[in-house]
Amino acid sequence: MATTVSGHIAVVTGASRGVGKGIAIELMERGAHVVVTGRSRDDLQYAATGGTIIVCDHSNDAQVGAAFEAIQRERGRIDILVNNVWGGYERMMEDGQFTWPKPFWQQPLWRWDAMFGAGVRAHYAASRLAAPGMVDRKQGLIVNISFWAAQKYVGNVAYGVAKAATDKLTADMAHELKPHNVTVVSLYPGLVRTEKVMEAAAWLDLSNSESPRFVGRAVAALALEPNVIERTGSVVIAAQVAAEHDIADVDGKRPRPLSLRDI
Repeated sequence: MATTVSGHIAVVTGASRGVGKGIAIELMERGAHVVVTGRSRDDLQYAATGGTIIVCDHSNDAQVGAAFEAIQRERGRIDILVNNVWGGYERMMEDGQFTWPKPFWQQPLWRWDAMFGAGVRAHYAASRLAAPGMVDRKQGLIVNISFWAAQKYVGNVAYGVAKAATDKLTADMAHELKPHNVTVVSLYPGLVRTEKVMEAAAWLDLSNSESPRFVGRAVAALALEPNVIERTGSVVIAAQVAAEHDIADVDGKRPRPLSLRDI
């Protein structure tokens, strides 16, 4: 199949680092004009050539609205929306304690609010602004970055509930958008070699890990599928998409798709 997404207009939210940055870079490398959002312009400077930088806090409705108005004004449309922005990973250490794996009655309430406000709600808000143009043109792809925590306990209660909400958001948006030929999927990466993961590399088995750009290759493959609407409303595994399209990672390796049993 073709590998270029030249001419596509893509928006990747929360693209300062990690998976979002990898997706944005890969889409730019494959010819798309990519609009990246994040709270720090400095962290988005990698997109200064080949993309558009919009400083935006996705928990601020006014900033989000202004961002999408600017995209529509300057680019005219959105072909691919990748909802990657996610809150709740901040301040994992509080008062000298690592709070991420604590039981829900010992979790800080701000983490729940961050995951829903700067995560699930942010996905909903961005999709709400991107969808009208896609509906008018009868085409478009919305990718909600999710994870296996939606289906199995991983980390903590808030994380699982938020990821399950993301998958439900995907399913219900797909129900309303399918008649307009707009596709919505939840995309599950595997173990991704993000900056945070690599800080703990000495304690992790990275033999089946993925680069952030590998996830971007899966997104590009989905965007080019002529019958991608058949996937709408579903969970898709990045490594499975790559395997179906014979796509290797940047190091030439082919990560094995994970299953629920592996998590």
